[in-house]
Amino acid sequence: MKNADLYRLVWMSRPLMQATEACVEAGLRETELTVRMRAVLEILREHGDLTVPDLAQRLEIKRQYVQVMVNETLTSGFTEQRANPRHKRSPLVALTARGRDVIEEIISREMALLDRISAGLDPEEIATALKVVLAVTDKMKQAAGDGK
Repeated sequence: MKNADLYRLVWMSRPLMQATEACVEAGLRETELTVRMRAVLEILREHGDLTVPDLAQRLEIKRQYVQVMVNETLTSGFTEQRANPRHKRSPLVALTARGRDVIEEIISREMALLDRISAGLDPEEIATALKVVLAVTDKMKQAAGDGK
């Protein structure tokens, strides 16, 4: 098969994501966070205060589902709503001090795990793998949009 390695790379993304999610879940056991709540906190940590539609765009999932995720973080006190000077009916979602502290601790632990996982892996090969995965993802999105 001409593209056997590319085919395998694409299909290995699922077991990689499942294993990654299991590691993330294990790292959240001592917190009140779910994986989906963690995703919201991570995006807010990286990008600052955002609206639900902005979060949905960054997470690449439907706005309605992100609203459910945000509601969970609001109820748990990890985020809060703030007035949005650009849009009265679409408040900004912001990390609380509690939310910032917990996501910083989680990411610190995850980075330590990645340090252990990366032992023995060539940084240049990791960079190449990332470049390939980004390119394949972009081309798959284009192909899906083309309806081909």
